[in-house]
Amino acid sequence: MYLPPHDPHVDDPMRFKPLFRIHLMERKSATVECMYGHKGPHNGHIQIVKKDEFSTKCNQTDHHRMSGGRQEEFRTWLREEWGRTLEDIFHEHMQELILMKFIYTSQYDNCLTYRRIYLPPSSPDDLIQPGLFKGTYGSHGLEIVMLSFHGKKAKGTKITGDPNIPAGQQTVEIDLAHPLQLPDIENLHDFSELSRIVLEVQEQVRREEQERELRQEEEEEHSQQPASQPASPLGGEGAEGEETAAGAEGTTQDKAPASQPFVLPMGVISRNEDYPRTCRICFYGTGLIAGHGFTSPERTPGVFVLFDDDRFGFIWLELKSFSLYSRIKVSFQNAQAPSREAFEEMLKNIQSLAT
Repeated sequence: MYLPPHDPHVDDPMRFKPLFRIHLMERKSATVECMYGHKGPHNGHIQIVKKDEFSTKCNQTDHHRMSGGRQEEFRTWLREEWGRTLEDIFHEHMQELILMKFIYTSQYDNCLTYRRIYLPPSSPDDLIQPGLFKGTYGSHGLEIVMLSFHGKKAKGTKITGDPNIPAGQQTVEIDLAHPLQLPDIENLHDFSELSRIVLEVQEQVRREEQERELRQEEEEEHSQQPASQPASPLGGEGAEGEETAAGAEGTTQDKAPASQPFVLPMGVISRNEDYPRTCRICFYGTGLIAGHGFTSPERTPGVFVLFDDDRFGFIWLELKSFSLYSRIKVSFQNAQAPSREAFEEMLKNIQSLAT
């Protein structure tokens, strides 16, 4: 198992923890050992369920338990997972979230199912190299997100989840057709100024979506009419207008400065204050928020901030919160998707599992 570094140090390397091992014996037989817990290797079982999927089961779960009971297990888990003690965490809400995570993960330590994950394919037009990133998620700690590019959209998919948003869900979506021009550094301190800019773009995106839907409806109506019928002026102008707008947006992106000063607005909370003070470019985006148990999920407006080839950030406007993401620089073997279609299918599958 690859574990993220301790919160909030996103630039630190990943941590490695063995979960099971297989001893290949003579006559094509093998023994499986579970490595979970603190009492050493013990008897386990592996079953291949179907292609790209297998399950592990521990046959001696008493090896996972500690003499001091659940309280000792929780304190040990807290030191390993978070690098701190419960006394270090003063925030009551954070204590509650951490306890929820411990209860949830410890329920499934004896039987786990693994499914293959492909790394996202890349193309020369991508903003940066796609891949896996460690990100700060407030009181939830660090989580792993997969950044992938899909035409004029970029998606951040959760590979690890939390009690609010499970793994497999699309945590952020970046609209690469709508770059944001941030105010100068003095006005950037003002949260209301940034909010005004983002909400104006949100309204623009909403209008464009309505126009697209209207054009689609008219095109469907026209396709049902005789071929000699002249096309609607609105349909023609709309299509041309969209192409012109896309061209203008592309020009805006091309002419973006190599770097510009960046600072978080007053009132925006960040777990990591050691974020870069310059950025390359910003885009309008949306972030997924929900209550405990993934209740009442909704996409809310935000700002995607590209710092460099290995780091980006996201300002959650409604939460007044900032997430900083740093690239995972581990070389995973045999993780490339055989095709873009196979990667897209995998994304659908992990999202349906989470839902």
